[in-house]
Amino acid sequence: MSEEFHGKLNHLQRELPEGLVVDSAWLKERGYSAQLCRKYVTNGWLERVAHGAYRKPGGKLLWEHVVISLQTLLMKPLLVGGGTALSLHGFSHYLRREEKEVHLYGPDEAPTWLNKLPLQITFVYHNSEALFRNEPIHFGLTSLAWNLKDGSHVSDDNIHGGSFRVMPWGQWEWPLTLSTPERAVLEMLDGLPGHESFDQADKIIEGLTTLSPRRLQKLLVDCKSIKVKRLFFFFADRHNHPWRKHLNKEAVNLGTGKRMLVPGGRLDPTYLITVPEELYAGQ
Repeated sequence: MSEEFHGKLNHLQRELPEGLVVDSAWLKERGYSAQLCRKYVTNGWLERVAHGAYRKPGGKLLWEHVVISLQTLLMKPLLVGGGTALSLHGFSHYLRREEKEVHLYGPDEAPTWLNKLPLQITFVYHNSEALFRNEPIHFGLTSLAWNLKDGSHVSDDNIHGGSFRVMPWGQWEWPLTLSTPERAVLEMLDGLPGHESFDQADKIIEGLTTLSPRRLQKLLVDCKSIKVKRLFFFFADRHNHPWRKHLNKEAVNLGTGKRMLVPGGRLDPTYLITVPEELYAGQ
């Protein structure tokens, strides 16, 4: 094989960390033609994990590999949010025993090949701009000054006022970007009542005793969804955690009129939303 062939292969071995995933466009931009990629696959130097998606062989493919690849190599403005982020923050004992979905938030659709990967989970995309007004997601992690070689990174509080967090993952402590619990709980409430259950949301918020009122206030002001804001204050009042008294509800636009979220449910007189009758059991 030619010296150029081996040179390009050696360069790819250095540029593509073991286990991470890249697409055909990433490879093409770096001079790897489809024909060359096929040769690498044939010789076992690359593994084709879906149509147009490749990785360097090495260990079991996990969803975290995929998301870290999107954020650090492919520069896709997507972060882990909602119930998935809450689980990563340690609230998994309130969630489903076995996660079947990974919730991704960003301004642009996730790549179509994500749900063709050999994984036992489904990636669910959410448009972040539909939920938050002033909290844009427009970065890949290299723009956050995290260096994959030395592990240096910026402070969480420097990332959009702390609404995103960078969590080291795996043997190499690769950076995984996810929503803070304050942002994630609002993202989760956006899934009510169709995708998430009221009982699950109630149990999760019951356990969120140490949220930051400063972060919450900013996110609530920036939130576009009247439903989400009313639900949040309904659950916040219900559990009355210490951070609740530091929130200024008057500064948050809660809209007007009634919102029927649960047919046949009870209308909450304060927030004018219908919620399941079971939430009032024992009161």
